[in-house]
Amino acid sequence: MHGKNLIKKFSMSADELSRLTSEALGTTTLSELDTAIGKTVAELAPNKIVRGKVIKVLEDGIVVVDVNYKAEGQIALEEFPDPLAVQPGLEIECLVEQINDAEGYILLSKRKADRIRGWENIILTHKEGDTVKGMVLRKIKGGLLVDIGVPVFLPASQVNIRRAGDIGDWIGKEIEARIIKIDEERMNIVISRRKLIEEERETKKAQLLAELAEGQVRKGIVKNIADFGVFVDLGGIDGLLHITDMSWGRVNHPSEMLKLDDEVEIKVLKIDRERERIALGMKQKSASPWENITEKYPVGKRVQGEVVNLMSYGAFVKLEDGVEGLVHISEMSWTKRVNHPNEVVKQGDKVEVVVLEVDTEKQTISLGMKQTEVNPWDMVAEHYPPGTVIRGKVRNLTNYGAFIELQEGIDGLLHITDMSWTRKITNPSEVVKKGEEIECVVLSVDQEKKRIALGLKQLQQDPWTGDIPARYHIGDSVPGTVTKITNFGVFVELEAGLEGLLHISELADHKVDNPEEVVKVGQRVEVRIIKIDTDERKIGLTLIQAHFEEGEEGDAAAPKDAPDRPAPAPAIGSLADQLKGIGQRIAKRAGETEGQ
Repeated sequence: MHGKNLIKKFSMSADELSRLTSEALGTTTLSELDTAIGKTVAELAPNKIVRGKVIKVLEDGIVVVDVNYKAEGQIALEEFPDPLAVQPGLEIECLVEQINDAEGYILLSKRKADRIRGWENIILTHKEGDTVKGMVLRKIKGGLLVDIGVPVFLPASQVNIRRAGDIGDWIGKEIEARIIKIDEERMNIVISRRKLIEEERETKKAQLLAELAEGQVRKGIVKNIADFGVFVDLGGIDGLLHITDMSWGRVNHPSEMLKLDDEVEIKVLKIDRERERIALGMKQKSASPWENITEKYPVGKRVQGEVVNLMSYGAFVKLEDGVEGLVHISEMSWTKRVNHPNEVVKQGDKVEVVVLEVDTEKQTISLGMKQTEVNPWDMVAEHYPPGTVIRGKVRNLTNYGAFIELQEGIDGLLHITDMSWTRKITNPSEVVKKGEEIECVVLSVDQEKKRIALGLKQLQQDPWTGDIPARYHIGDSVPGTVTKITNFGVFVELEAGLEGLLHISELADHKVDNPEEVVKVGQRVEVRIIKIDTDERKIGLTLIQAHFEEGEEGDAAAPKDAPDRPAPAPAIGSLADQLKGIGQRIAKRAGETEGQ
């Protein structure tokens, strides 16, 4: 409390105050007192560090300190590292922050004084390049704050050789690091744990490379995991444990076998001292399962396995750890056309397979699944001998025929040439439909090529051997209907299922470039038979007359757009005259009729 306020509080007169002051000063003069007070005040200028003694600790957490001044100092109890140790009589150093004579107190800071003293001590005892130890306090922007006597900055990139995980995991841990920068003006120090580790590793690496040899079995610590393998710290240098050298069995990812900071025993496979690269292996510590593989899995042996991987071309089957074989899609079924292995098996399935081939050099085994079953084609010749009449469903149509399913996985081909004795079939859809059940006869079986030839027309007697030659003769004039027009002529249906060819040269006495100039599909015509070939099953025709629908003008040989064309041969007359005319036309076009 200020002096004037004290006088007012106690209602003291000026004379009484003067008498008490004189008794208190004794022989000390006022000028001497002023000098002493002046010296004290000068020593307690703001931002000065002074020594003081704790007088008491107030209930509100204020520590009262005597700093040899006319007023007492105040410090917050939270500025002390150990509040329980703050007791009256404790001597401390503190920084003067503010002198408030009007209120009668001094604001002090122990924390700032400790930091200044710590900084001064660090500057005096350390330099850039020195090694220091400290406790990681907390995570700050860009790195960590470490207490080495004063808070210093450890950048995140300098925490470790490899940045892995959250740097916040280091909080509360004591670390050792190298001072890499001191900024006295800004009172800032930067340290690096990484640099210290790198220096230590360089020393250890030189020593390790000198004693390392291929074939050695050593221990190391897993420091990094990649898709292709694991980097193992051997104590100064890292070696690569490739995924293919981790196990004789299948490893999809290194993390299936190892995790960070695992201690692992490995074998040194290869050393490149110039490039400082070391290849390591785990599986090489034990014998390869491929030793004596042909004795364990001879060709023809049936074995059980597990499907471990599916590819577009087949399935890999695990026979034991480190031994896998491939079942190609062509070896999965005798009868089904397998487009992808997942149509037959899935990963994890237990399957029975037969060993087909073993390549010890390439360490590959070819397996078969269909070989565990009887090949149905071995029984086809027995079940479907030529001449057998069968019923089957039309499974598929192609431009050359229809595939008929005889049983599951067994198809026979009904070729378009075996669909009709008399009709010229250009597409199988003219006779059969997909999904339709039909009756056929087995013509032949090629067991080696897995082919069965079927016939539809063979269910009936060949009309060309007797019926057609008996009813149709050269020179006969017969009616018919145009069914098809090609660039070489016109097909005319003489009766249901029987067609003859009206060659383009037989449409008129002059050259015809396009048959549609003379006739149309569906048109009724009168034709004469000029050739019957029972071997080739062909009937050659010549045009007598084309009949038009009512209302049309002209005739087949002289439509509206060609009025000057010569008229066709007459439809009436004696048989002798007709045969004579035919002979003349045949002689004239002998070369053309040969190509029918």
